[in-house]
Amino acid sequence: MIDLHLHSRASDGSLSPTELVQLCTERGVQLFALTDHDCLDGLAEARSAADAAGIRFVAGVEISVSWENKTLHIIGLDIDTSNAVLSAGLAHLQTVRGGRAQAIGQRLESRNIPGAFAGARQLTGNDNVTRTHFAQWLCTNGHASTPQKAFQRLLARGKPGYVATTWANLEQSIAWIHAAGGWAVLAHPLRYGMTRNWLMKALTAFKQAGGDGIEVICGGGNRDECAAAAHFAKRFELLASVGSDFHNPSTPWNQPGINTSLPDNLTPVWECF
Repeated sequence: MIDLHLHSRASDGSLSPTELVQLCTERGVQLFALTDHDCLDGLAEARSAADAAGIRFVAGVEISVSWENKTLHIIGLDIDTSNAVLSAGLAHLQTVRGGRAQAIGQRLESRNIPGAFAGARQLTGNDNVTRTHFAQWLCTNGHASTPQKAFQRLLARGKPGYVATTWANLEQSIAWIHAAGGWAVLAHPLRYGMTRNWLMKALTAFKQAGGDGIEVICGGGNRDECAAAAHFAKRFELLASVGSDFHNPSTPWNQPGINTSLPDNLTPVWECF
């Protein structure tokens, strides 16, 4: 049981890093990576808890990337958390996130939904305010029945609370990860809503920028998606990764732990750690 894509309360997950390690232990996970959005804040706690629990841990991060007016997510695995290049890049993205969160709050307020920014910030307990926190606050305060509905009605592209954001580019994000001695993995490749032609273009750009791997098995993914991702891994000579993209215990389709039955012709990224 391996899981190299997990989130904690340091970004938009619902569990603390220690609680996340406890859940991983209960589910029989033997190797995991904490990969919070654009931040390293939970990694020290996760490492300490993993050491106490006797399971293997690698430091990770999920970096937001802008490419061709689309947002991609690049996971950095087995990174040096003290690296200055990576830390500076993530600090810039946190500034971008802060500006976006305030802008979302202003847009919602203009639609007679006051207090959203302050409420979302209170939910996270730190400055890493994400759209997930806005969705949770909107539900709690009666503006949507579920977080998914909050996204669909208010936070998705083209909706009143959507704010276009320019993140890092592919070359920058991969360079930051490599500077920290890590491996750059394209997360959930079949979840971006791209046509096959666009996905091929994205994978070509990712490989040319120095990308190392691709998630072949993803939380909630079906057999066809796994087969397609395995094909792309082989075609572009990418390492294979696995990850649940866990955020919340209430979502049964992406709980921690992946049974790693990868095709024999693929090289697992964890063999490089």
